[in-house]
Amino acid sequence: MSAEKMDELLSIIGPEVTRQNTNYRAAVEPKQRLAVGLRYLASGDSLISLAFNYRLCHTTVMNSVHMVCAAIEKVMMQTFLPRPTEDTWKEVAQRFWEKWNFPNCLGAIDGKHIVIQAPPLSGSLYFNYKKTFSIVLLALVDADYRFRCIQVGDFGRRSDGGVYSSSDLEREMENNTLHVPPRTSLPGAAQLGDVPHVMVGDAAFPLKPYLMRPYPGHNLIPRKRIFNYRLLRARMVVENAFGILASRWRIFHRRINLHPQNVDRLVVAACILHNFLLAPSENVRLLEEAEELGGHMAPVGHMGGNRASREACAVRESFATFFISPEGTVSWQDRMV
Repeated sequence: MSAEKMDELLSIIGPEVTRQNTNYRAAVEPKQRLAVGLRYLASGDSLISLAFNYRLCHTTVMNSVHMVCAAIEKVMMQTFLPRPTEDTWKEVAQRFWEKWNFPNCLGAIDGKHIVIQAPPLSGSLYFNYKKTFSIVLLALVDADYRFRCIQVGDFGRRSDGGVYSSSDLEREMENNTLHVPPRTSLPGAAQLGDVPHVMVGDAAFPLKPYLMRPYPGHNLIPRKRIFNYRLLRARMVVENAFGILASRWRIFHRRINLHPQNVDRLVVAACILHNFLLAPSENVRLLEEAEELGGHMAPVGHMGGNRASREACAVRESFATFFISPEGTVSWQDRMV
């Protein structure tokens, strides 16, 4: 983070982390509280280690981390992670078509496990298939690696129970309360009829009229293999976003030793800061670092049922047909399948 960005962040959340001096002691300066909070996110060091480094008591360091994360969520959420509008969705869809050659795309969706210390008296609620304790981060990402919708806090054990199926995002998509643009024809392919705007996910997600997943199986016909390649190419933005997030905030490479409620707030703050600091010039470097560090967050397994409706299958067929048409094809796709 540059000094200019640090000062900008301090000017935004400074009033929220300022405390009054008393007759007994001077309050910790807002800049120092912010430095402690960011250091905890960026290094993954323990609170005890930070207390020694900054010559503060353990309680002050812990309170500073909680205050900074709470202030970021309270003050910056509406600016850097706002609720999408219809104009926002249209802009996202246009960027996906221009950058990743996937039309009518609202974003790429995926879920990851955030490893935490086992909470006391929690039993197996947070125990996941990777034999660790975790909470789940479900995120929808646009074409420029920016988080558009997130949901944090599902139990790690729910990876096989359908995290997406019980999420607020799925419910709002079903009820059409997210201001999603109406059906439109694909670029230059009016003969295929109007197609809804969709999200793209991997095979862990269910097939819905508004959520595309790959065709299952191995011995697929060329049209289906091309669709799977084009969907995978668009879906990689969410994997890259998680890679940038974990590369910048190394706390996600460690087991987070906080109460789950505080972990939820920390993850939300990290996603907001990700959007705040996102710069195309740094993305390549952070992705290379993420690749060197290896796996950072375990993927969530089964996200919902596999029984798709006829409408959802018809939407996927329309995209598959479009990708082999003269209007939707790209020159290199035949070499990639």
